[in-house]
Amino acid sequence: MTDGRGTGLDRDGCFVREGSLTRVSARFAPVVAELRARLADHFGPGRLHSGYLYGSIPRGTAVPGVSDLDALLALRDEPTDGDRAAARVLEAELDAEFGQIDGAGLLLFGVDRLLSAPERHDLGWFVACLCTPLTGPDLAARLPRYRPTSLLARETNGDLFADLPHLREKAAAAITEAERTRLTRGVARRLVRTGFTLVMPRWGGWTSDLTQSADVFGRYYPAHAEQMRAASHAARAPGARPELLDELLDGLAPWLAGEYLAVHGAKTSRPQER
Repeated sequence: MTDGRGTGLDRDGCFVREGSLTRVSARFAPVVAELRARLADHFGPGRLHSGYLYGSIPRGTAVPGVSDLDALLALRDEPTDGDRAAARVLEAELDAEFGQIDGAGLLLFGVDRLLSAPERHDLGWFVACLCTPLTGPDLAARLPRYRPTSLLARETNGDLFADLPHLREKAAAAITEAERTRLTRGVARRLVRTGFTLVMPRWGGWTSDLTQSADVFGRYYPAHAEQMRAASHAARAPGARPELLDELLDGLAPWLAGEYLAVHGAKTSRPQER
């Protein structure tokens, strides 16, 4: 049962795929073009099956000098150390040459893993619904249509409880302002997205907008709405409150992890994670 106010779905209640190359703004078009051109140089047809954009650039909401370039590469086989090294080189090249992006990140996965049954409602959903095809055959054609179900919520974000100790270790080890700012941004994004998927099946829709995600969450958990709004703000301006990282990890995060387990359960363990 949903409240019927959700968005991001078609008339059948299935996800409408986010993003399009037609939404890439003129400021970011050269970055995208260069990424596509260099993928062949760094990986070649023997390694790369297909490439995808995700995030604010293909959604048309990227801010020059603030937004990063996010891409997912589906490799014909599982990524090797050489593949990862090539990705780091390409990330550094693009970040150095294009001032309109604040960093670049390339995710690498093998095609078999992306299409596997264990990843059907996590990485598979991510490719089919949140990724925009950039080059190569689109894997979405080999994946099902998706709805905002509790199963999807569990498999996408039902592992926060397991990751909390590692996040706290990273926070303790982050000494410089730059390290804490980057970690604050990542943690805040994670918490907002987890908070949103907690209520996603009840809301009956999808959004990647962090402000809207926090607002939707707050409708169902008003006692924690202010904390989630603070996390949403930190995801966009992570240096505004240096102390917020510890506040989030000590307050909102453990409550959210426990509530997620109670509502949706724990994410199914993957063979690669054992």
